[in-house]
Amino acid sequence: MKTWLKRLGLAGAVLFLVLTLVNASWLAPDPTGSVKLIAHRGLYQQYDKTGVGRDTCTADRLEQPVHDYLENTTRSIARAAKLGAWFVEVDIAPTKDGRIAVFQDWTVDCRTDGSGETRDLTLAQLKALDAGFGYTADGGKTFPFRGKGVGAIPTLDEALAASGRARLLYNFKSKDPAEADLLAAALKAAGRDTSAKGDAFYGAQGPVDRIRTHFPEAWAFSMEEGKACTKAYLALGWSGYVPEACRGGTIFVPLNYQWAFWGWPNRMIARMDAVGARIMVLGPQGEGRPRGLDLPEQLGAIPASFNGYAMVDDTLAVIPALFPRFDDRRPQEFEVLQAGLERRRVRRGD
Repeated sequence: MKTWLKRLGLAGAVLFLVLTLVNASWLAPDPTGSVKLIAHRGLYQQYDKTGVGRDTCTADRLEQPVHDYLENTTRSIARAAKLGAWFVEVDIAPTKDGRIAVFQDWTVDCRTDGSGETRDLTLAQLKALDAGFGYTADGGKTFPFRGKGVGAIPTLDEALAASGRARLLYNFKSKDPAEADLLAAALKAAGRDTSAKGDAFYGAQGPVDRIRTHFPEAWAFSMEEGKACTKAYLALGWSGYVPEACRGGTIFVPLNYQWAFWGWPNRMIARMDAVGARIMVLGPQGEGRPRGLDLPEQLGAIPASFNGYAMVDDTLAVIPALFPRFDDRRPQEFEVLQAGLERRRVRRGD
C-alpha cells in the first residue's frame, strides 16, 4: 500500500510539474504592444448597477454626477477619443424611416421626454427629444441634465465624425440580422472603410453572423461566442490545447478571475495569437459591478505585458491614468471626479 501511495504521489508531482511548465507564462515569448482601452458608451453617467436587468431604467439611479456628458452623444464620443480610447463603443438604433441613430435603450421612456420604442420613431422624432430629460441622482428631486440634451441623440454619420482617431465598436441591441444589413449599407454610404479604420462589431448572434458577410476581415463577436470560448478554455487550456470555440474568436477575462486562466498572461496571449483570437479584460465580476473598469487603480491589476483589449466603464477616471499625455482634465473637473470615485469606493467597499 505504501508503495502505491508513493507511486501515486510521484505521478501527481510529475503531473503538477508538467502542467506548470506547459502553462508557464515566463517561458512564453514576450508580447509586443500594449493594452488597448475600449470606452463603453464614450463617457456616460455612472449609476448603481445593483439589481440591474436588461430592461431596468438606469437614468433614475445615478451616482452623484461628476461631469455633464451623456452616453452615446457626439460630445461623449469625441472626448473619449481625445483621452486616448482605442475603441469607443456605441449602441446602434435603427429608426422607423430606415436611418441609424446612436442610442442605448430599446425605448425612449427612461432617458428622454418621449415615449415608445426607439425603432418606432423617425430620426427627426428622435432628434426632437431631450436626451438628458430623465437623469436623476436623488430619486427625482432634481434633474441636472433636463433641457440640455435636445437634439443630442446623434445620427451614425455624426458619431463617425465625432470619433476622430478612435475606432468604433458597434453594439447591436437587437437580434434582427436585418439591422446588420442596414448598418453595413449606412457605413458604405458614409464612405467608412471599416477595414482600414479597424472598426469592430458585437451583439447577438444573428446580426453578428450577418455583419461578417459584409465585413469578413473585421473583428466581430457575439456574447454567446465569447462566453463559449471562455468556458472551453477554462476547462481545457491546462493541456495547452486551444478549443475550437476560441479559434478566430474572443475570450473574456474578468479582472478578479485572471488567476483561473491557464498560462496567463504571456503563454495564453501566445496561444490566442496563434489561432487569431482576441482577449478582452473585463472589470471585476459580481453583483452591482460594471462590465468594465471604473476605478483607475484597476489598471494596476492588468499585467504590464498584456497587449489585448480592456473594457472601460468610467472613461474619464480610467483612461487618463494610462495615457497621461492626453489628460486634458481641468483641475476642478479632476477634484470633483476624485470625490466621486471615493464615494464609489466607500459604497462598494473597494
